Amino acid sequence: MPKRRISKKTKIRLSILGTLSLVIIITFFVNLITYTFNISKLSQEEQRLQNEFKELQAKEQNLKIEIQKLKDPEYVARYARENYLYSKDGEYIIKLDPPKNENKENNTNKGKNKDIIYIISGLVIILVIPFLKNKRKTKKTT
Repeated sequence: MPKRRISKKTKIRLSILGTLSLVIIITFFVNLITYTFNISKLSQEEQRLQNEFKELQAKEQNLKIEIQKLKDPEYVARYARENYLYSKDGEYIIKLDPPKNENKENNTNKGKNKDIIYIISGLVIILVIPFLKNKRKTKKTT
């Protein structure tokens, strides 16, 4: 069987369409990954806000209870002695400072950004290597 010759126009057309297809596929996967991470981040934000909302509701209930307690004069007197250092006659007040706890913030966004970069670069490599191998084979055979 004789080999079929491919014209120069057909080779140019195939290379242009192949490159365009590859760019479209890469763009699709990059957008897919970006949207997936955005959806994940938004769902985590939603969960955090729901937890914060529950905490605020509990705080609201505690404040309503505190309002009811502040209507009692004995409770108000004890509250003033504890929080504002008022004293009865003959009492001494000794103020103790609470121990300081240093809160260190962990910045996890940097780690997430690195993960995204690694995933995208891995996908690009996976998609580009077969294309390059095919080009090398066609160069060797021609």
